[in-house]
Amino acid sequence: MADRIYLDHAATTPMLPEAVAAMVDGMARWANPSSPHAEGRAARAALEEARARIADAYGWAGEVVLTSGASESLAIALQRSLADRLAISAVEHDSVLRAAMDAAVLPVDAQGVLDMAALKAVLTLPGRPLVGVQWANSETGVRQPVVAIAQAVHEAGGLLLVDAAQMPAGADGEVADHADFVAISAHKRGGPPGIGALLVRDFASLMPSGGQERGYRPGTENLPGALGFAAALEVAEEVDRLAALRLKLDDAIARSGGEVVAGGSHRHPAIGAYRMRGLAAATQLIRFDMAGIAVSAGSACSSGSMKPSHVLGAMGWDVDSSREVVRVSFGRTTTESEIDRLIAEWRAVSRSARAFAA
Repeated sequence: MADRIYLDHAATTPMLPEAVAAMVDGMARWANPSSPHAEGRAARAALEEARARIADAYGWAGEVVLTSGASESLAIALQRSLADRLAISAVEHDSVLRAAMDAAVLPVDAQGVLDMAALKAVLTLPGRPLVGVQWANSETGVRQPVVAIAQAVHEAGGLLLVDAAQMPAGADGEVADHADFVAISAHKRGGPPGIGALLVRDFASLMPSGGQERGYRPGTENLPGALGFAAALEVAEEVDRLAALRLKLDDAIARSGGEVVAGGSHRHPAIGAYRMRGLAAATQLIRFDMAGIAVSAGSACSSGSMKPSHVLGAMGWDVDSSREVVRVSFGRTTTESEIDRLIAEWRAVSRSARAFAA
C-alpha cells in the first residue's frame, strides 16, 4: 500500500503529527472541563486556549462554538439563527439540504456561481433572511463571491452563513470580515475527525439550547479534539503549490480530450472535477483504484449513492454527462510526481474507453 496515491483530501485528509501529539497530550491530562475541581479547571483553561487558537487561525474576532463537525455547525446556524426564513444556493452540501428543507433554493449559473439577481429578489421578501453558501463547492471547487453576497444580504438586514469546511485557515480574510456564521471542520484540515466549530459573530443572532459551550451546544467538551484541531490549523497549507498542481492537471486533462468542470470560474486551489467522456465515474474509480490511485465521485457523503449529482444538475449538466465526472483533491502530502502518475493513468483509461467504444 506504500505506493498508493491518495487524492481525496476534500473528503478527509490525514491527521498531522502535530495534531496527533496534541491529542495524546490532551488525553494524558484529561478531565471534564466543566468540573469545578483543580483538574477540571486545568482542562477548562486548556480548552479555552484551544478555542482562542482556532479563532486566531481564521482571523475571527467573534465567538467560537465547538461542535462535532461542520455538519452540526451548519445545522445549528440554519435551525437556530434568529432569522425568519432561509435561502441557500442549489449547489450546497447535502448536510445543508437536509437541515434546511424549507429554504428557498437559489439558482446558479453554468459555472456554479450564485445568481445574484435571484438572491436580490429573494431578499426583498418580508422577514429577516439567513442566506447559506459554500466558500468553495466540495464537488467542483467553485468559489462563491462572498463579499458581494454579504453586501446584498446585510443591506436587506439579513444574516450570512458560510460553509467553510473546505477553506484553509487564513486563506480568505473576507470570510472573517463579512460572514455572520462560519462552519469549519478539523478533519478537512489535518485535525481529528469528530470536531469542528461554528464561528458566530454575535450570540444575539443565535438561539441558545442550554448546556455547555456557554449554553449553545450541550455535551461534554472534547478537549483532546479541540487541542488537535488547534494544532492542525497552525501548520500552514501550501495553497500556491497546490494551485499549481491543480492547474497542471487541468491542462493535461483538457489536452487529453477530457473536460474540466467549471474551468472558467474562480475555484478552490486544491479541488478539481473532470469529465471523461464515454466512461461512467464508477468505472473510472475502479480503474484508478486498481492502479493505486484514490479519487472520488462527488462529495464523500453522496459518492456511494447512485443518484446523479445535484450540484452538476443545478449547473445545467444532463444526467448522463454528470455520471462521467470524478473529483480529484490535493493535500499537504500531494507531490508533482503523483499528479504525473495520475495524468498518465487518466490518459490510459481514456484511451481504453475510446477503443472500447469504437
